[in-house]
Amino acid sequence: MDDFAPQTASGKVLWHFTMSLDGFVAGPDHDMEWMSTGISERPGFTDQYVETTGAVLGGRRGWDRFPAAGTVYGGSWTGQVFVLTHHPEDAEPAERVTFLDCDVAEAVRIALAAAGGKNVEVLSPDIGRQLLERGLIDEIDLHIAPVLLGDGIRLYDHAGGRPIYLHRVGADDPTAEVDVRYRPAR
Repeated sequence: MDDFAPQTASGKVLWHFTMSLDGFVAGPDHDMEWMSTGISERPGFTDQYVETTGAVLGGRRGWDRFPAAGTVYGGSWTGQVFVLTHHPEDAEPAERVTFLDCDVAEAVRIALAAAGGKNVEVLSPDIGRQLLERGLIDEIDLHIAPVLLGDGIRLYDHAGGRPIYLHRVGADDPTAEVDVRYRPAR
């Protein structure tokens, strides 16, 4: 299934992740080793996000696990990173990184202003969930990796929350389910 239109830079708030087939965006303790072991990516895939992303908004737990703005898209992206935290005073300063202690809506406003008309990528499950609940996510951009992690950090974890129905962008029937078919690798 390769009917995915390229990303555009239009000032969107984009919740963007590669996710395992069972719904995890990271392993336990934000482990990302699974992404570098046999998962291939389409040619030009990273380039479209490097070109269309103006700012990144993430959370403190992810930042503490990967504390370097230079790691976003393997270092090929050079924009501003905003890290939302309740304790910016104990965060290790880093080039191109601003630590924010504010409401998530204010963090999005700040990131959008810095993005200069390009997209703001939300790289945090928790912040993405909060923004989705407030109607501040324009698009969810998921890439399903052919792996089952079984444990880790889920994209959307909201026990007792109401269902959030989505419309698939660019589909003839935007409410239709998406079919994927895999076999275990031998």
